Amino acid sequence: MGYGGGFGGGNMNQLMKQAQAMQRKLQEAQEKIAETEVTGTAAGGMVEVKLMADKTPVSISIKPEAVDPEDVEMLEDMIMAALNSAMEEADKVSKELLGPMAGSTGLF
Repeated sequence: MGYGGGFGGGNMNQLMKQAQAMQRKLQEAQEKIAETEVTGTAAGGMVEVKLMADKTPVSISIKPEAVDPEDVEMLEDMIMAALNSAMEEADKVSKELLGPMAGSTGLF
Protein backbone atom coordinates (compact mmCIF):
# COMPACT_ATOMS: atom_id res chain seq x y z
CA MET A 1 0.00 0.00 0.00
CA GLY A 2 1.50 3.33 -1.09
CA TYR A 3 1.12 6.78 0.32
CA GLY A 4 -1.14 8.01 -2.46
CA GLY A 5 -0.82 11.72 -3.51
CA GLY A 6 1.99 13.36 -1.56
CA PHE A 7 5.07 14.82 -3.14
CA GLY A 8 5.90 12.25 -5.79
CA GLY A 9 8.66 12.89 -8.31
CA GLY A 10 6.48 14.82 -10.78
CA ASN A 11 4.98 17.06 -8.10
CA MET A 12 8.38 17.81 -6.59
CA ASN A 13 9.81 18.77 -9.99
CA GLN A 14 6.84 21.06 -10.60
CA LEU A 15 7.34 22.71 -7.19
CA MET A 16 11.04 23.23 -7.93
CA LYS A 17 10.23 24.84 -11.29
CA GLN A 18 7.69 27.15 -9.63
CA ALA A 19 10.22 28.11 -6.94
CA GLN A 20 12.86 28.86 -9.57
CA ALA A 21 10.40 30.98 -11.59
CA MET A 22 9.43 32.90 -8.44
CA GLN A 23 13.11 33.47 -7.63
CA ARG A 24 13.71 34.84 -11.16
CA LYS A 25 10.71 37.19 -10.87
CA LEU A 26 11.90 38.37 -7.47
CA GLN A 27 15.39 39.02 -8.83
CA GLU A 28 13.99 40.98 -11.79
CA ALA A 29 11.78 43.07 -9.50
CA GLN A 30 14.73 43.81 -7.19
CA GLU A 31 16.82 44.91 -10.19
CA LYS A 32 14.03 47.26 -11.33
CA ILE A 33 13.75 48.65 -7.82
CA ALA A 34 17.49 49.35 -7.76
CA GLU A 35 17.20 51.17 -11.12
CA THR A 36 14.12 53.29 -10.27
CA GLU A 37 14.66 56.80 -8.90
CA VAL A 38 12.14 58.41 -6.55
CA THR A 39 11.87 61.96 -5.22
CA GLY A 40 10.60 63.36 -1.96
CA THR A 41 10.01 67.06 -1.36
CA ALA A 42 9.20 69.34 1.54
CA ALA A 43 8.24 72.98 2.03
CA GLY A 44 6.81 73.33 -1.45
CA GLY A 45 9.90 71.93 -3.12
CA MET A 46 12.44 74.01 -1.20
CA VAL A 47 14.06 70.75 -0.11
CA GLU A 48 14.24 67.74 -2.43
CA VAL A 49 15.67 64.30 -1.72
CA LYS A 50 16.28 61.73 -4.45
CA LEU A 51 16.73 58.04 -3.72
CA MET A 52 16.80 54.89 -5.74
CA ALA A 53 13.73 52.81 -4.88
CA ASP A 54 16.01 50.44 -2.94
CA LYS A 55 16.63 53.49 -0.69
CA THR A 56 20.15 54.16 -1.91
CA PRO A 57 20.68 57.96 -1.61
CA VAL A 58 21.17 59.89 -4.85
CA SER A 59 21.04 63.59 -3.95
CA ILE A 60 19.70 66.33 -1.71
CA SER A 61 18.81 69.72 -3.13
CA ILE A 62 18.19 72.73 -0.88
CA LYS A 63 17.06 76.08 -2.29
CA PRO A 64 18.98 79.03 -0.79
CA GLU A 65 15.82 80.58 0.63
CA ALA A 66 15.35 77.47 2.79
CA VAL A 67 18.56 78.26 4.66
CA ASP A 68 18.05 80.52 7.67
CA PRO A 69 21.13 80.61 9.93
CA GLU A 70 18.84 81.67 12.76
CA ASP A 71 16.63 78.59 12.35
CA VAL A 72 18.75 75.56 11.47
CA GLU A 73 16.20 73.31 13.17
CA MET A 74 13.59 74.25 10.54
CA LEU A 75 15.97 73.22 7.76
CA GLU A 76 16.66 69.93 9.52
CA ASP A 77 12.91 69.31 9.78
CA MET A 78 12.46 70.05 6.06
CA ILE A 79 15.24 67.62 5.15
CA MET A 80 13.69 64.90 7.33
CA ALA A 81 10.25 65.52 5.79
CA ALA A 82 11.66 65.28 2.26
CA LEU A 83 13.58 62.12 3.18
CA ASN A 84 10.46 60.51 4.66
CA SER A 85 8.52 61.47 1.54
CA ALA A 86 11.15 59.83 -0.68
CA MET A 87 11.16 56.71 1.51
CA GLU A 88 7.37 56.43 1.16
CA GLU A 89 7.71 56.69 -2.62
CA ALA A 90 10.42 54.00 -2.57
CA ASP A 91 8.11 51.73 -0.57
CA LYS A 92 5.29 52.29 -3.08
CA VAL A 93 7.56 51.35 -5.99
CA SER A 94 8.81 48.25 -4.17
CA LYS A 95 5.31 47.08 -3.30
CA GLU A 96 4.13 47.72 -6.86
CA LEU A 97 7.01 45.81 -8.45
CA LEU A 98 7.11 42.97 -5.96
CA GLY A 99 3.34 42.64 -5.78
CA PRO A 100 2.23 39.33 -4.32
CA MET A 101 5.84 38.22 -3.87
CA ALA A 102 6.33 40.81 -1.11
CA GLY A 103 4.26 38.86 1.41
CA SER A 104 6.06 35.60 0.80
CA THR A 105 9.50 37.18 1.16
CA GLY A 106 8.79 38.99 4.42
CA LEU A 107 9.81 42.30 2.86
CA PHE A 108 6.60 44.15 3.79
